[in-house]
Parts: sequence; C-alpha cells; structure tokens
Amino acid sequence: MTTSLEELKRRAAECIEASSERLGELSREIWSRPELAYEERQAHGAMTRFFTSCPSPPEEEVWLVQRSYKLETAFRADWQWDGYAAEAGQRKKPPPPLLRLGFLCEYDALPGIGHACGHNLIAEVGAAAALGLKGALESLRRSGPAAGLLRQVPAVKISVLGTPAEEGGAGKAVLIKSDAFNNLDVVFMAHPFQEDLSYMPAMANNHLTVQYYGKASHAAAYLWEGVNALDAAVLAYNNLSVLRQQIKPTWRLHGIIKRGGEKPNVIPSCTELEFYLRTPLLKELPILKEKAESCFRAAALATGCKVEFKRKYSDYYNVLRNECLEQTFTENGKKLGMHFSDKDILSGSSGSTDFGNVSYVVPGIHPYFYIGSEALNHTEEFTRAAGSDAAQKYALHTAKALAMTALDVIFRPGLLEQVQEDFRRAKSMSPEV
Repeated sequence: MTTSLEELKRRAAECIEASSERLGELSREIWSRPELAYEERQAHGAMTRFFTSCPSPPEEEVWLVQRSYKLETAFRADWQWDGYAAEAGQRKKPPPPLLRLGFLCEYDALPGIGHACGHNLIAEVGAAAALGLKGALESLRRSGPAAGLLRQVPAVKISVLGTPAEEGGAGKAVLIKSDAFNNLDVVFMAHPFQEDLSYMPAMANNHLTVQYYGKASHAAAYLWEGVNALDAAVLAYNNLSVLRQQIKPTWRLHGIIKRGGEKPNVIPSCTELEFYLRTPLLKELPILKEKAESCFRAAALATGCKVEFKRKYSDYYNVLRNECLEQTFTENGKKLGMHFSDKDILSGSSGSTDFGNVSYVVPGIHPYFYIGSEALNHTEEFTRAAGSDAAQKYALHTAKALAMTALDVIFRPGLLEQVQEDFRRAKSMSPEV
C-alpha cells in the first residue's frame, strides 16, 4: 500500500476533528478566566494538562511536557518520531537529519476586556495543529514498511511552545534570549481576525515609559516654589501631537498620561506617560525614537523638571514575510473552505506582535483567520466572538491548514529549502538594528 501526501493531510484533519471536543473545552477554559501578561497561571495549567492527558495508543510515544519552561507561565511539549528507523531493514544506516517544527500558543488577555484578541483561540489552534501532525505521522508508522512516503521521511520533532505576555511584555523576545527557539527549523501560529489572510504586516514597536520629576508646593500659597511635573507631561503630550505632522504617514505614535498628580492644591512633583512608537520596518524605529525623545526632553527643559526614560521590555520587530509558506498555507486553507481576501493588505496599518522577533531568528508563518464575526480586535464584541461556539469551526479549519502546511514542509521535495531561502532573503532586506 502506498500512502500519498494528500492521504496524510486527510488523516491530520481527521485527528484534529476527533479531538474537537477537548480542544473546544481547552479554548473555553482559557477564555473564561482571562489573565494578564506573565500572570497566565490558569492558562498554563490548562495547556500543560491538555498535553499530559492526551490519549495515545500504548505503542506510541506521549508528549514530553516541560512546565514553566524558561518563564513561569511558559511551557514546552515535545514529541519526536524517527521515521527512518520505522522503515524495516533500514535501522543500521546512519540516522537521518532531524527536522524540528514548532507550533506557538499565546494565552494572555487584555486588561478590562479579557480575550479581546482571541488568544484562547491561538492556543487552541497551536495545540490542534500539533495534534494533527503527530496523528498523521503516527498513522505512517501503523501503515507498515510498505508506505511509500516512509522512504522520504526525516526524523521529525514537534515542539509546542506556550509563549506568554504578547499583549505587552514581549514574552517571545525573552524566550529568544533564553535560547527557546534554538534549532527550530520552521514555526507556525495563527491569529484570529475579521477575515482570512495568509499575511498581514505587523509593525516594529517601542514601548516607552517617561517620568518627570519636579518639586511639590502649595498650588495657591507658594506656587513659585514648585516645579510642575504635570506641566512637563502636558507639554510632552502636545509636543508629540505636533510631531505627528512631520512623520511618515506609515509611522505611528500614541500614548497616555498614566499619572498626573494627587490633589489640585499640590503642584505635582512626579508624573508618568506611556507611549508606543511604531514603524513598518525595524530599521526605521531608531529614527522615530530619537524624534520622540527630543520632544520629551524639550518639555523637561521648558519646565525645569528632570526626565527619565524607562523600557520595561524589548522592542517588537516587524514580521518578516515567508511567501513560500504563505502560498502553501493558502492552498491548503482553500481546500478546507477558507476564503482569503484579495485586498491590498500591504498598504494598510496594523498593530504589533512579538512574533516579529521570532520571524528574525527562524522561518515561520503568522496568518490570520476569520472567526465568524465582523467585530474588531481589542473590543468587547471581539471578546464575545472569541468565546463563541461559532468560532470553533473556523479555528479547527485553521489548525488543519497549519498541520497540512507542516506536512508539505516535511514531504514536498525542495519546499523546506525554498522556505529557508525566503527567510534569508527577507532578513537581508530588513536587517536588525
């Protein structure tokens, strides 16, 4: 009997469908108990329990789960299969190269509005795609040594990485610095949205906290003795508003005054602002940073305050495209009924994601998928949509398309090399700064 690639893809989809009830329960458990960046303890527990309790035939390997992997609320689940040794009569030959495929899960929420970006669905899709790929490869083993594709199979390691703190915290950047992405060959994840897109630009982002220090005094009796830190904050905010007139149309800067004083009759001695600075390309970000910091310093000079800049976490990088993976994912998604938009997505603005940092160290794909609602991300309406039963069909379709794309990477001759070449080309055009 000869096993075709299309047959393997069908088996991956069947495996995901067979686990749909457990996957839906996982998503709803995370959605119903939203947690902020680096506080995702309940979600971490739900994800690790899911993999440690995955049913598996006695002859199959189970997931090796590492809790609190490099970060308290991160995890890693690994499964490895030696396809070469599975073929009869080949055990004495040198082992094949190991192909390492990663599936990324996010599960943090937003303050006040919960899972308004649908990270519960990202977690579900990552877990489901990994299950589907594992099931397809296990089916090859059960098919016996006559399975035609066995002669092409390298050893494959599937890694599921739980990556906390995407919504302000740059959890993936921290994991990169901790070598969590070392030796991965390709990574996969998908993000909920209003439509199906194989790619959408994500901007480089600098998160800047600015504090002004003045001198407190009675605002009516001894106002000349004070140095007003609120004046500095207001001037800085206005300076940034004026700067918007002189920056590129594709650049973004926006922020809030987090602390402006305690009482009206006390001149504020300390104020704080929080700003996001975004550019489409990482190499443009230092230019915008310099302009913005000049505005903040000017406000300090004008009011006699001291100014301090604080950065809580790493910059977010723009997401590098991998057009080969995008095309492969689109082809698989269309077979499952996904409808990809034909609009020009490259000219529009977007948010930021720490997946961009990952895209600079390993080839990967970060498509977007429709969840049955026109609600916009980061709204209460999207929160409701992300927890709805309707979203499940679309999440599972997306997981199947990711698993099928991973099978293409394993079995289609030359595809992995093309993916790697796309990665090298994209990185050379967007160097790190």
